[in-house]
Amino acid sequence: MARELNLPRSTTYHLLSELTEAGFATHFPEEKRYGLGVASFELGSAYLRHDPLERLARPLLRKLADRMEKVAHLGVLHGAEALYLVREQPRQPQTIVSDVGVRLPAHLTASGRAMLAHVPPAQVRALFPSVASFVDRTGRGPHNLPALRRLLTAERRQGWAVEDGFVTVGFASVAAPVFDHGERPIAAITLTFRHVCDTPCGQAWPELAKEVRKAAEELTARIGGHAAT
Repeated sequence: MARELNLPRSTTYHLLSELTEAGFATHFPEEKRYGLGVASFELGSAYLRHDPLERLARPLLRKLADRMEKVAHLGVLHGAEALYLVREQPRQPQTIVSDVGVRLPAHLTASGRAMLAHVPPAQVRALFPSVASFVDRTGRGPHNLPALRRLLTAERRQGWAVEDGFVTVGFASVAAPVFDHGERPIAAITLTFRHVCDTPCGQAWPELAKEVRKAAEELTARIGGHAAT
């Protein structure tokens, strides 16, 4: 950039710092490079592949998976579905349904609800306009809009979302949202693990949630975002 614009290096770094603070540039510390920031999402199709978000999230997910010995994901909302962009396995790989590119009903997944808990109620209503919108996989999870709203309110207050056999019997997940510079939920980080119980146990897994939230907060900071108040 300094060479192409014929600028001093100090001026170039100052400009990059300003662009990063505004969300238009992103620093990739592991790669020692800069790239497009989250704000670029609003300006054109260059960001639609989610590449910067994935690259910034991957090392955080890898550390989280190894530390907690559970599968870590990065997911985004795609309509009424949660779309998984990145998956990192722990040292002992585990087989689960949520792989890269897989889409699952957002109201059933912890990642989907972690994001839905921070979008306007009118948007939630638009995504789930009728009872027919509520896909059922295991008999668990919200089956209508009032039930979903109650769950979203509780999970927003709690600070993380939990899924216990809603998607696949014998598995549970804990997720926390990632926010952009406008305090909008742009993604969610999730830990998924084996958990078997005959009925929903009501567990919240606060110790796991603490680590997931820490990773989500770090990714929020990396993309120049601000957590919703």
